[in-house]
Amino acid sequence: MSEDLPLTAEDIAEIVSIIEASPYRELDLATRRFRLRLARGDGAEAGFTQEWQWAGSAPEAAAAAAMHAADPDAVAAPLPGTFYHAPQPGAPAFVTVGDVVGPETVVGIVETMKLMNPVHAGRAGTIADMIVPNATMVAKGQPLIRLA
Repeated sequence: MSEDLPLTAEDIAEIVSIIEASPYRELDLATRRFRLRLARGDGAEAGFTQEWQWAGSAPEAAAAAAMHAADPDAVAAPLPGTFYHAPQPGAPAFVTVGDVVGPETVVGIVETMKLMNPVHAGRAGTIADMIVPNATMVAKGQPLIRLA
């Protein structure tokens, strides 16, 4: 893997499968580019919980959260990952500028570890701005779309 390429969902899935096959209960892996933490759950919480971030993304996430607080009209990313405007390549976008949405309207998806997580508008309004371009890595709390 080139030093310039980001950690992919496939990379994380491979790391999870390695740790699942091992006797270890936790993994905390930090490089100059990212940090990944995995912890094996017990009983009802069997399986792994994960937390990852790009190097330097903690201040970026704090800045994104502050930006969201300063812009209450923004729809924020519910978790870190890749934000997509459409359900699949070549498909029409979920919403475009000028569309009227309700609280449950899906305005995009965030892909994390090969899971597509819907992003809901959260309130009624009109799409005023698509802040984040399609297929962009985002931090949890980062503003994605602005409603009017």
